[in-house]
Amino acid sequence: MRILVVCGAGASSTFVAQRVRRAAHERGLDYSASAGTIRSLPIDLDSCDVVLVGPHLETDLDGIERDAATRGVRVVLLPADVFTDLDGSRTLALVQGALVQGALGARPLPTLEKE
Repeated sequence: MRILVVCGAGASSTFVAQRVRRAAHERGLDYSASAGTIRSLPIDLDSCDVVLVGPHLETDLDGIERDAATRGVRVVLLPADVFTDLDGSRTLALVQGALVQGALGARPLPTLEKE
């Protein structure tokens, strides 16, 4: 599973990508996670399965979803509190939820509420 985390300039997405990658590795999942920018997204979409979109890019979500749909890529808008997920486990749960809901044809609803 190839995960792309997108933000405006690539700085905050780097932290999220590192945390998700570490959480997946700790669970023995064969997931990769990388950071990208909104500008590089049209090219980066060809090399990912799931796009995690930074909360500050919510106004761009419709266009991102349109572009991703043509490539079969799932899109998840990250909640505003994504940066409080220090170990990446709740963000990883969003990815896994998107995979399940994507298979069912439903749009995932992002949340990072603690269980």
